[in-house]
Amino acid sequence: MDLTDRQKHLLRAVIEKYIETAEPVGSETVEKETRLGVSPATIRNEMVKLTSLGYLRQPHTSAGRIPTSTGMKFFVDQLMEEKALSLKDEVSIKEELSEPNKRLDQILSQTARVLANQTHSLALVTNEENDVYAAGMANILDMPEFYDIDITRTVLAMLDKVEILAQIFGQLATEDQIKILFGEELGLPYLEPCGFVVSRYEMPNHRGVIAIIGPSRLNYPVVIPTMRYFSQLLSQISGV
Repeated sequence: MDLTDRQKHLLRAVIEKYIETAEPVGSETVEKETRLGVSPATIRNEMVKLTSLGYLRQPHTSAGRIPTSTGMKFFVDQLMEEKALSLKDEVSIKEELSEPNKRLDQILSQTARVLANQTHSLALVTNEENDVYAAGMANILDMPEFYDIDITRTVLAMLDKVEILAQIFGQLATEDQIKILFGEELGLPYLEPCGFVVSRYEMPNHRGVIAIIGPSRLNYPVVIPTMRYFSQLLSQISGV
């Protein structure tokens, strides 16, 4: 079923607020922060419709709503506006990744650190031998979704389980430049609140995967162009 322009506007407002706060979003908040020009009752009715259509869901502990993976995918595919990296950030990242005379392992380790800092997420980089370079483990501890020790333990344990990472990264099809995966779709225990953004790099002599892990409400308008830039930069590095 196609969404109306008002439903799209409302869904975008709910998701952007949820990305910002990690809290369920109520109709009162939407009414205050958008200019839909309709009554709070109409907003509530539209949120009920979006819930019945599978774009939103209502945690039983709250009157507000949060996006489902279907809603987040619709947001990424049709509603969000990417926010390009600033020229200052692009230059800084390029300088950090392009230092001369580095070995491949040093480049990949540095890439993970810079990517984690840039996205405030857990960043992973792999090579053809499935070695995993990780950085930003402390970043996820600041996010409410990871206050649950079972979720955090599961995510950090994956760093030592190459077969699980390979299973997740393997969903990046050859024709995909970037793949967004939601934990509730992976069928793995405790990963339901998590989001993954996966891309690849192809140097002249090496190839592998770069990825970030965070909550499902990752700031995709910023993260996606950032991942694309890192992938392009790594792919341009030669001589290693």
